Amino acid sequence: MAVEIAVETPLQDDVRALVAELNAALLELTPPEHCYHLTVEQMAGQDTTVFIARDDGIAVGCGALRRHGEATGEVKRMYTRPSHRGRKIGAQIVARVESLARQEGLKRLVLETGDRHPAAWAVYERAGFSRCGPVLDYPDSEWSVFYEKSLA
Repeated sequence: MAVEIAVETPLQDDVRALVAELNAALLELTPPEHCYHLTVEQMAGQDTTVFIARDDGIAVGCGALRRHGEATGEVKRMYTRPSHRGRKIGAQIVARVESLARQEGLKRLVLETGDRHPAAWAVYERAGFSRCGPVLDYPDSEWSVFYEKSLA
């Protein structure tokens, strides 16, 4: 069965577990003071749309669009379980985030990721993102890598 991606609430037990996995994975590579996690409660806010990838009903990946004003969207909470990596699930979620951002008239997508996440960099770069300096209110840190993409 094909993996299906849909907008869902993050306030589900299986999505909470998926986000907990994401947080643990990030903390293995980045000091906690340089991890900028949204909680599932924050992800459920009006300014954020969460995409969940499911394989036979099981949550295997996630990503979100968080809006910052009328022009800028941020790609957040991107994760694919190790069992499902290599299947382009992250690329599909990024495409869904970008499509929604364009539908809403956002002009730019930005994101912050870690300095030890080359697989994530590849996903973003294949999707047309370019490295840039710090975005939004993130500090300039050796632990962060920033990307942007114009939607204009």
